[in-house]
Amino acid sequence: MAAGADRSTKKAGSSEPAAAETAEEAAFLERYDPAEFERPSVTVDVVLLTVRDGELYTLVIQRAEPPAKGRWAMPGGFVRIREPLEDAAHRVLRTKCSLENVYVEQLCTFGEPDRDPRMRVISVGYFALVDARRFDRACQAQSGKRHVTMARVVVPWNGETGGDVHLVDAQGESLPLAFDHADILSVAVKRIRGKLDYSPIGFQLLPERFTLLALQGVHETVLGRKLNKDSFRRRMLSSGELVATGEMQSGVDHRPAELYRFLKRSAI
Repeated sequence: MAAGADRSTKKAGSSEPAAAETAEEAAFLERYDPAEFERPSVTVDVVLLTVRDGELYTLVIQRAEPPAKGRWAMPGGFVRIREPLEDAAHRVLRTKCSLENVYVEQLCTFGEPDRDPRMRVISVGYFALVDARRFDRACQAQSGKRHVTMARVVVPWNGETGGDVHLVDAQGESLPLAFDHADILSVAVKRIRGKLDYSPIGFQLLPERFTLLALQGVHETVLGRKLNKDSFRRRMLSSGELVATGEMQSGVDHRPAELYRFLKRSAI
């Protein structure tokens, strides 16, 4: 470039904006009026799942006021203006479920215009996985603050067919869900069923040390079908994801089984 050339011009291959471009953008943003356009609100809704006693459970909170007063909802909340979406999901788990350091994964976005009668609300769905003991403690920690219950998830379809699911309480009574939370729950169940065979998410539903039988029980509960014990053991032991702890079960009335741990828990 010749001496005295315009220094505001971008260098070849440079990703830095030219001065003229920066000034133009600054002027545009100064004139821009965000109130000119309608803006929807954004929420996150988290499907918290666990496996206990051979059943799939989720945590739901009964709404104390309209809309959908008396119905049950997944833990959720509005996203703050400067808050990343996943941070919002973790905040919801911390404040409404007393849970931190939880495996969380985004599902998809739910945005039907009339999904919330208050206003246009777009929800980003997440699922979170914890072992049964952490799940029970979360329910107990919140029981004095709001009507929280652990609900059994009833899935009437096989595999990844998809479709309606519903929740029942300890007495077998159906729990009606608010808004489109039945759809969010259905998508979460379909997602974890689909991921279980190629992703180690099942380990997130177990304590740090577990038996192969407990691991098989988690897979069978999530998938909704029985698995061959020998082939499951071979597949898990050859996966490179398990490490024998050298410890055995204690406090059982049968021959103690060996305990394992997940090798790549921190990498999920």
